[in-house]
Amino acid sequence: MTTSTAATISLPTASTGGDSALGGVAEWAVGLMETLGGPGAALAIALENLFPPLPSEVILPLAGFAASQGKLGLVEVLIWTTAGSVVGALALYAIGAVLGRDRMRRLVARVPLVHVEDVDRVEAWFQKHGSKAVFFGRMLPIFRSLISIPAGVERMPVLRFALLTLAGSGIWNTIFVLAGFFLGEQWHIVEEYAGILQKVVIAGVVIALGFTIWKGVKRYRREGSEAASSDD
Repeated sequence: MTTSTAATISLPTASTGGDSALGGVAEWAVGLMETLGGPGAALAIALENLFPPLPSEVILPLAGFAASQGKLGLVEVLIWTTAGSVVGALALYAIGAVLGRDRMRRLVARVPLVHVEDVDRVEAWFQKHGSKAVFFGRMLPIFRSLISIPAGVERMPVLRFALLTLAGSGIWNTIFVLAGFFLGEQWHIVEEYAGILQKVVIAGVVIALGFTIWKGVKRYRREGSEAASSDD
């Protein structure tokens, strides 16, 4: 794999307007990718996991745009960004496992733009849904990063956590990288539609949970009916 870019990545002027947060983040991500190539994209995404206010909805399409310019290979970008997601998630998992719930909450309270209430909601979701929370959480804002914390605190098996993270992040990263690749210089409009995709994911989670509950109720009624019949 290529580890450095042969030329600079050209940012379209529309993406760096003063009315958007895209400019600073985009320039920072471009600097990493120009300096380190594919590993720079991985580092940007790993840091996005560790510091949720960094938007993957900007970094991933930008990496795809770099691939469309021939600065990075498309497969290279997909592999490196997904590797960065897994590494960043494992780092947060380890922090959660080492610090525990209380110390972790105190640490999060000091992180700008991240609220302890977010951690509490993610923890409640994890305790209720476990593996599903890790997989689908990779496709939701804030949850994408913070879901690693309760997984570490609760000592979810590391291999299962890593595989679920790989699967969920792989899907999310591929969608946004390919969007940036095919949109080219219009890569920045992906951010405008990210909310729609997140709503689709949330709807999918709700449907999946509803189906699971329906199956559980159906099984419970069937077992109750069989028990009543045996008593007769």
